[in-house]
Amino acid sequence: MDLATAFATVVPADRGVGFRGYDGSEFNTIGSQVIMEIKTPRAMQYLAGAPNQLGLARAYVSGDMEIHGSAYEFLRRLYPMPLDHVSWRARTKLAREFLPFALARPEPPALERRLRGRRHSKTRDAEAIQHHYDVSNRFYSRVLGPSMAYTCAVFPVADASLEQAQEEKFDLVCRKLGLTSGMRLLDVGCGWGGMVLHAVKNYGVTAIGVTLSEQQAQWGQRAIADAGLENSAQIRFSDYRNVRETGFDAVSSIGLTEHIGRGQYDAYFAFLLDKLRPEGRLLNHMITRPDGSEPSHYKRSFINRYVFPDGELSSIGLIISHMNDAGFEIRHDENLREHYALTCAKWCDNLDTHWEECVNEAGLPAARVWRMYMAASRLGFELNTIELHQILGVKLADNGASGVPLRVSGETWRA
Repeated sequence: MDLATAFATVVPADRGVGFRGYDGSEFNTIGSQVIMEIKTPRAMQYLAGAPNQLGLARAYVSGDMEIHGSAYEFLRRLYPMPLDHVSWRARTKLAREFLPFALARPEPPALERRLRGRRHSKTRDAEAIQHHYDVSNRFYSRVLGPSMAYTCAVFPVADASLEQAQEEKFDLVCRKLGLTSGMRLLDVGCGWGGMVLHAVKNYGVTAIGVTLSEQQAQWGQRAIADAGLENSAQIRFSDYRNVRETGFDAVSSIGLTEHIGRGQYDAYFAFLLDKLRPEGRLLNHMITRPDGSEPSHYKRSFINRYVFPDGELSSIGLIISHMNDAGFEIRHDENLREHYALTCAKWCDNLDTHWEECVNEAGLPAARVWRMYMAASRLGFELNTIELHQILGVKLADNGASGVPLRVSGETWRA
């Protein structure tokens, strides 16, 4: 069986995905907007040995497989792919034909990571964060744009620019936290310092941001100095668990919870509660799963091996339960998953626009990881296989006072 025949057996022609194999066979290549090209036998070894997202990623990252056209469009046309149309006889024949490829077990690409040591120890967490975030500040500036914000933006209108939407996201967090001049803010997992800078500039607070990425900390501290805000803001290269100060009026956690791990939720939220004064607020902004039916992570997944080692996702119900049990009163929850799909689309466009610069800065394999990862993330948010939630919690005073207004207008927390 040639490769094109095998592909056509699994992928219906109406999906509009063309195929080209190293054996010279082709399928549906005339007029197709996207074409999958298998360039080497090793690509088939990767695909047959791990017939899921990991095998696809290995083949693509290594350069043994090429995607001609939009990576997002390629994934959108292929997933989900129920196999009801493939008979058991055809499945048996495919398995027999491609068993030698599955048994070959080639070495995975060099970028694939398997961390050592105790999961979510400070040392291993630092290694996981640095693997992803210390690619290159210049690389990230090409992909993320001037805001250097690497979390879900909030689009006031669908055609807003990425920079407008990231500004709106930071302002939405500030409004939910009720920031006013003179307050003290702790931003854990602060990235390049976007939230710290926005809050200090626009709300007159003093702020501390912490990140496990040294490159992020250097960038953020330089941005603070350039803005003349050294007396009001700082970015620390540190584990959030090393913050000694307490009595903060507000804590923002934007994109950190995904790295914590389910087994650490109780300690994490207890730590953040302890950082707050009575009536202080926590805004927890995180990617979640739509329900609790799946495990927190898959060891043999593209995301775990190439993008976020040790990252874990949970349902919003589980997160809220742990926040509540730690002592937070939950005051508001908002699902922004459509906004994250729009954000990923903007990042994909930026990567495509600056493809050569990104390749020169980070290398072709890393750029390929990002192309696949952001396209898959966009699709995941659109299909609701992943979500983005903002939860507002309050540390009540001893008398039960929350410090939250009786009603909050839609204009105040507009999204």
